[in-house]
Amino acid sequence: LGVLALAGGAAPTRLLLAGIVAAAGWGAVVTLLLALSPGPTLQGMLLWLMGDLSGAQPPALALGALAGGLLLALALARPLDLLARGELQARSLGLPVGPLRLLLHLAASLLTAAAVWTAGPVGFVGLVVPHLLRLAGARGHGLLLPAAVLAGGGLLVVADTAARTLLAPRELPVGVLTALLGVPLFLYLLRRGRPWA
Repeated sequence: LGVLALAGGAAPTRLLLAGIVAAAGWGAVVTLLLALSPGPTLQGMLLWLMGDLSGAQPPALALGALAGGLLLALALARPLDLLARGELQARSLGLPVGPLRLLLHLAASLLTAAAVWTAGPVGFVGLVVPHLLRLAGARGHGLLLPAAVLAGGGLLVVADTAARTLLAPRELPVGVLTALLGVPLFLYLLRRGRPWA
Protein backbone atom coordinates (compact mmCIF):
# COMPACT_ATOMS: atom_id res chain seq x y z
CA LEU A 1 0.00 0.00 0.00
CA GLY A 2 2.88 2.33 0.80
CA VAL A 3 4.50 1.63 -2.58
CA LEU A 4 1.18 2.38 -4.28
CA ALA A 5 0.88 5.67 -2.39
CA LEU A 6 4.47 6.66 -3.22
CA ALA A 7 3.93 5.84 -6.90
CA GLY A 8 1.21 8.48 -7.00
CA GLY A 9 -1.60 5.99 -7.37
CA ALA A 10 -3.09 6.59 -3.95
CA ALA A 11 -6.64 7.15 -5.18
CA PRO A 12 -9.09 5.98 -2.51
CA THR A 13 -10.55 3.23 -4.72
CA ARG A 14 -7.12 1.83 -5.59
CA LEU A 15 -6.00 1.89 -1.96
CA LEU A 16 -9.21 0.18 -0.89
CA LEU A 17 -8.83 -2.58 -3.48
CA ALA A 18 -5.13 -2.98 -2.65
CA GLY A 19 -6.05 -3.31 1.03
CA ILE A 20 -8.64 -5.98 0.24
CA VAL A 21 -6.10 -7.93 -1.84
CA ALA A 22 -3.40 -7.60 0.84
CA ALA A 23 -5.83 -8.75 3.55
CA ALA A 24 -6.87 -11.76 1.47
CA GLY A 25 -3.25 -12.71 0.77
CA TRP A 26 -2.12 -12.42 4.38
CA GLY A 27 -5.30 -14.20 5.49
CA ALA A 28 -4.30 -17.15 3.31
CA VAL A 29 -0.81 -17.17 4.86
CA VAL A 30 -2.28 -17.12 8.40
CA THR A 31 -4.69 -19.94 7.52
CA LEU A 32 -1.81 -22.01 6.14
CA LEU A 33 0.22 -21.45 9.33
CA LEU A 34 -2.77 -22.47 11.45
CA ALA A 35 -3.29 -25.61 9.38
CA LEU A 36 0.37 -26.63 9.76
CA SER A 37 0.69 -25.79 13.48
CA PRO A 38 0.80 -28.50 16.16
CA GLY A 39 -2.13 -28.69 18.59
CA PRO A 40 -0.61 -26.94 21.65
CA THR A 41 0.58 -24.01 19.54
CA LEU A 42 -2.72 -23.75 17.68
CA GLN A 43 -4.79 -22.65 20.69
CA GLY A 44 -2.41 -19.81 21.54
CA MET A 45 -2.37 -18.68 17.91
CA LEU A 46 -6.17 -18.69 17.72
CA LEU A 47 -6.48 -16.66 20.93
CA TRP A 48 -3.92 -14.15 19.65
CA LEU A 49 -5.82 -13.83 16.35
CA MET A 50 -9.01 -12.97 18.28
CA GLY A 51 -7.20 -10.31 20.31
CA ASP A 52 -6.11 -11.61 23.69
CA LEU A 53 -4.33 -9.85 26.55
CA SER A 54 -3.98 -12.86 28.86
CA GLY A 55 -0.47 -13.65 27.66
CA ALA A 56 0.65 -10.09 26.94
CA GLN A 57 3.81 -8.96 28.67
CA PRO A 58 4.91 -5.30 28.73
CA PRO A 59 7.77 -5.77 26.24
CA ALA A 60 10.38 -3.11 25.77
CA LEU A 61 9.48 -2.87 22.07
CA ALA A 62 5.84 -1.98 22.73
CA LEU A 63 6.71 0.49 25.50
CA GLY A 64 9.38 2.09 23.33
CA ALA A 65 6.92 2.34 20.43
CA LEU A 66 4.35 3.97 22.71
CA ALA A 67 6.82 6.53 24.04
CA GLY A 68 8.20 7.28 20.57
CA GLY A 69 4.71 7.48 19.11
CA LEU A 70 3.55 9.96 21.74
CA LEU A 71 6.59 12.17 21.21
CA LEU A 72 6.10 12.05 17.43
CA ALA A 73 2.38 12.79 17.80
CA LEU A 74 3.08 15.87 19.90
CA ALA A 75 5.76 17.04 17.47
CA LEU A 76 3.43 16.63 14.48
CA ALA A 77 0.27 18.03 16.10
CA ARG A 78 0.51 21.43 14.38
CA PRO A 79 1.28 20.02 10.90
CA LEU A 80 -1.62 17.59 11.33
CA ASP A 81 -3.94 20.48 12.17
CA LEU A 82 -2.85 22.21 8.96
CA LEU A 83 -3.25 19.03 6.91
CA ALA A 84 -6.75 18.53 8.31
CA ARG A 85 -7.78 21.84 6.69
CA GLY A 86 -7.04 20.43 3.26
CA GLU A 87 -4.02 19.53 1.21
CA LEU A 88 -4.15 22.67 -0.93
CA GLN A 89 -4.23 25.00 2.07
CA ALA A 90 -1.46 23.03 3.79
CA ARG A 91 0.76 23.33 0.70
CA SER A 92 0.05 27.04 0.43
CA LEU A 93 1.26 27.45 4.01
CA GLY A 94 4.55 25.72 3.15
CA LEU A 95 3.82 22.28 4.60
CA PRO A 96 5.70 19.47 2.78
CA VAL A 97 2.60 17.31 2.33
CA GLY A 98 4.24 14.36 0.53
CA PRO A 99 7.03 13.72 3.06
CA LEU A 100 4.62 14.35 5.94
CA ARG A 101 2.16 11.77 4.62
CA LEU A 102 4.97 9.25 4.19
CA LEU A 103 6.18 9.86 7.75
CA LEU A 104 2.63 9.49 9.09
CA HIS A 105 2.07 6.22 7.17
CA LEU A 106 5.36 4.78 8.42
CA ALA A 107 4.77 5.86 12.03
CA ALA A 108 1.19 4.54 12.06
CA SER A 109 2.34 1.23 10.55
CA LEU A 110 5.11 0.76 13.12
CA LEU A 111 2.88 1.68 16.07
CA THR A 112 0.13 -0.63 14.82
CA ALA A 113 2.63 -3.46 14.35
CA ALA A 114 3.89 -3.03 17.94
CA ALA A 115 0.33 -3.07 19.33
CA VAL A 116 -0.72 -6.11 17.28
CA TRP A 117 2.50 -7.94 18.19
CA THR A 118 1.71 -7.41 21.87
CA ALA A 119 -2.03 -8.18 22.03
CA GLY A 120 -3.15 -9.45 18.64
CA PRO A 121 -5.54 -7.62 16.32
CA VAL A 122 -7.87 -5.89 18.79
CA GLY A 123 -10.25 -4.09 16.47
CA PHE A 124 -12.20 -0.84 16.56
CA VAL A 125 -10.43 0.82 19.52
CA GLY A 126 -8.28 3.03 17.31
CA LEU A 127 -11.15 3.55 14.88
CA VAL A 128 -13.94 4.58 17.25
CA VAL A 129 -12.19 6.32 20.18
CA PRO A 130 -10.79 9.35 18.25
CA HIS A 131 -14.18 10.01 16.66
CA LEU A 132 -15.95 9.85 20.03
CA LEU A 133 -13.37 12.29 21.41
CA ARG A 134 -14.04 14.66 18.50
CA LEU A 135 -17.75 14.49 19.30
CA ALA A 136 -16.85 15.34 22.92
CA GLY A 137 -15.03 18.47 21.72
CA ALA A 138 -11.37 17.46 21.31
CA ARG A 139 -10.46 19.27 18.09
CA GLY A 140 -6.75 20.07 17.88
CA HIS A 141 -4.36 17.16 17.41
CA GLY A 142 -2.23 18.38 20.33
CA LEU A 143 -5.14 17.39 22.59
CA LEU A 144 -6.78 14.69 20.47
CA LEU A 145 -3.78 12.36 20.05
CA PRO A 146 -2.75 12.05 23.73
CA ALA A 147 -6.42 11.88 24.76
CA ALA A 148 -7.00 9.07 22.25
CA VAL A 149 -4.07 7.11 23.72
CA LEU A 150 -5.47 7.46 27.25
CA ALA A 151 -9.11 6.84 26.30
CA GLY A 152 -8.20 3.91 24.05
CA GLY A 153 -6.11 2.35 26.80
CA GLY A 154 -8.92 2.90 29.29
CA LEU A 155 -11.47 1.32 26.96
CA LEU A 156 -9.17 -1.67 26.45
CA VAL A 157 -8.74 -2.14 30.23
CA VAL A 158 -12.54 -2.01 30.74
CA ALA A 159 -13.11 -4.45 27.86
CA ASP A 160 -10.41 -6.81 29.16
CA THR A 161 -11.90 -6.74 32.67
CA ALA A 162 -15.34 -7.53 31.23
CA ALA A 163 -13.88 -10.30 29.05
CA ARG A 164 -12.30 -11.92 32.13
CA THR A 165 -15.39 -11.66 34.37
CA LEU A 166 -18.53 -12.00 32.20
CA LEU A 167 -18.26 -15.78 31.77
CA ALA A 168 -15.84 -16.53 34.63
CA PRO A 169 -13.99 -18.84 35.03
CA ARG A 170 -13.85 -18.83 31.20
CA GLU A 171 -12.29 -15.83 29.48
CA LEU A 172 -13.46 -14.21 26.29
CA PRO A 173 -10.87 -12.76 23.90
CA VAL A 174 -10.90 -8.99 24.39
CA GLY A 175 -11.00 -8.49 20.60
CA VAL A 176 -14.46 -10.07 20.52
CA LEU A 177 -15.82 -7.53 23.02
CA THR A 178 -14.20 -4.53 21.36
CA ALA A 179 -15.67 -5.61 18.02
CA LEU A 180 -19.13 -6.10 19.56
CA LEU A 181 -18.91 -2.58 21.01
CA GLY A 182 -17.11 -0.99 18.08
CA VAL A 183 -19.21 -2.15 15.14
CA PRO A 184 -22.52 -0.59 16.28
CA LEU A 185 -20.76 2.55 17.51
CA PHE A 186 -18.95 3.04 14.22
CA LEU A 187 -22.14 2.38 12.22
CA TYR A 188 -23.84 5.04 14.34
CA LEU A 189 -21.01 7.48 13.64
CA LEU A 190 -21.22 6.75 9.91
CA ARG A 191 -24.97 7.31 9.94
CA ARG A 192 -24.53 10.61 11.80
CA GLY A 193 -22.31 12.01 9.11
CA ARG A 194 -18.61 12.08 8.36
CA PRO A 195 -16.93 10.96 11.61
CA TRP A 196 -13.49 11.52 10.13
CA ALA A 197 -14.11 15.19 9.37
